Amino acid sequence: MIEGSIETGLKAVGAGLAMVGALGPGVGIGLLVNGALQAIGRNPDAAGQVQTNMILGIVFAEAVAIYCLVVALIVLFVL
Repeated sequence: MIEGSIETGLKAVGAGLAMVGALGPGVGIGLLVNGALQAIGRNPDAAGQVQTNMILGIVFAEAVAIYCLVVALIVLFVL
């Protein structure tokens, strides 16, 4: 009985540590949008090209956060 609860607690800790990796993409997306808005503010004519590249960068950064979520769910429900 006690071993089962320790196992469950350690799974929760492992899942939480796996989600720490989602901090990087959050900061990265914020910096990326900041840079894009500054670029659009300086050169409004290039807004379309800057916005396209910004969205592509956000997608790649968000993929890392999704991988962290998948690892956390695997730790919780499979292991």
